[in-house]
Amino acid sequence: MSEAQGYGRQRGHVEVYRGKEYDIRLIPKIRLEILADLDRAEGIIDLIIATANTGSAGDGKIWVGSVDEVVRVRTGERGVSAI
Repeated sequence: MSEAQGYGRQRGHVEVYRGKEYDIRLIPKIRLEILADLDRAEGIIDLIIATANTGSAGDGKIWVGSVDEVVRVRTGERGVSAI
């Protein structure tokens, strides 16, 4: 999990500080990166949708991509056993 910034369809917002308006274009967001075996991917996607869905703009997007190789540096394990 890491902090990210973006605006999507919300296109930012205006905040007032000490009587002056500021156009805030980037909105704070959370970025999750999950590496999992392909057999578990659909269940993880369903869980994220069930948990994060509010029905409002800004709920986020899910990208699914393949990873060609995973290596655990400490042990040298490769593939699924390195996850």
